[in-house]
Amino acid sequence: MNRPILPLLVVTVGVLLLVDLVVVNPTISDIAAVAVEAVILVGAGAAIAVTASLAWRRAVDLWSRRGDPIGAALVLVGIGAMLVAGLRPGATGASDPWVAWLVGALLVPIAATLFGLLFVTTVVAARRSVASRRRDAFVLMSAALVMLVLLLPIGGQTGGALATAAGWVLAGPVAAVFRGILLGVAILAAVAAARTLLGVGAGDE
Repeated sequence: MNRPILPLLVVTVGVLLLVDLVVVNPTISDIAAVAVEAVILVGAGAAIAVTASLAWRRAVDLWSRRGDPIGAALVLVGIGAMLVAGLRPGATGASDPWVAWLVGALLVPIAATLFGLLFVTTVVAARRSVASRRRDAFVLMSAALVMLVLLLPIGGQTGGALATAAGWVLAGPVAAVFRGILLGVAILAAVAAARTLLGVGAGDE
């Protein structure tokens, strides 16, 4: 029976972290810490590989003059600027002032612009949802309007009451929904991993 290595590692690390959370044992805690550090290193290596692949592809696009050469040049300049700021002699990595300036002067405005575009697209999507006259669309829009009213920057006693109500909604019903979604996704992932490890397919059911 074919047992893929990657799902086996994922399940093993997950069970190890779960045991470390439930059982108080220094040895298990040390092993779990090593596993977490290994996962972080693997994630960092994957991020470096993805960044290098992106830089290579944009460099090829720029050299062969295909696609968007201005966008490719901007991507390469951005990657180079962050690398120089974080890896230059005497730099302190992510906490370096140059890196902080690049993040504050470039990345934050770009993120704000994207959120502004997201607001416009959300309004357009809401208008289309209401135009469809579906019941779930009206429920969604009603909940969004309620949260919008609760989060309005109003001062005084009324604003305090609205802020308290918004905090309760976020910490209660909204958080419960997100926890339910996360639990459902985790259960589905565990079932999928178990089916893969055991070699159970659709034809075996």
